[in-house]
Amino acid sequence: MKIAEVFYSIQGEGFLVGMPSVFIRTSGCNLRCRWCDSPYTSWAPEGEEMALDAILEAVAGYPSRYVVITGGEPLIARDIVALTEAFKTRDYHVTVETAATVDKPIVCDLASLSPKLSNSTPWHEEGGKYAERHERLRMNVKVIQAFIGRYPYQLKCVIDTPDDVEEVERLLLRLRGVERERVMLMPQGVTTAELLGKARWLGEECKSRGFRFCPRVQIDLYGNTRGT
Repeated sequence: MKIAEVFYSIQGEGFLVGMPSVFIRTSGCNLRCRWCDSPYTSWAPEGEEMALDAILEAVAGYPSRYVVITGGEPLIARDIVALTEAFKTRDYHVTVETAATVDKPIVCDLASLSPKLSNSTPWHEEGGKYAERHERLRMNVKVIQAFIGRYPYQLKCVIDTPDDVEEVERLLLRLRGVERERVMLMPQGVTTAELLGKARWLGEECKSRGFRFCPRVQIDLYGNTRGT
């Protein structure tokens, strides 16, 4: 598998916010979000090939039983199913962070689903050369529904403007059985100032609609830096 980085940090987002966790970041993505916070795994993929045993050994060197497999898009990584199975046989708690555009029979304790709203489409970045493909692939309701029916899940959406919240509502109308308290709205931004500017109105939206507000604690702790 091509791995961009393995690191130990604080989970900054979602139900497990605050939990010391080991992150395995795969390199490679089928999307090109305009606001991607790890472009070294998507726009310009970096990393090195690592065998499963090498990944397991690297993770075992950290004092946590919580692992987060992220990307890029980990579901397109070779041997992703075998990797999740290996962690579970070693009694790790496994979170898989995915845009939910690809369905594979992974094993996990938490599926962190982050469907990409229209705010993610790179209409102008790099001359818009990725925009049409991204727009075609970014939302796969069938795959999202499959994950929701199969795993404990959180549905985490990146919000840039108030219109994005209405887009989330329209998505929920296309899905069955979604618990609103599992829908997490996260402000888009890579600095504390950007996040705070959107957090105030977004928090009010969450209060009025019964969604959960999702902070980005890693930005507050470390800034927008790799390995955090």
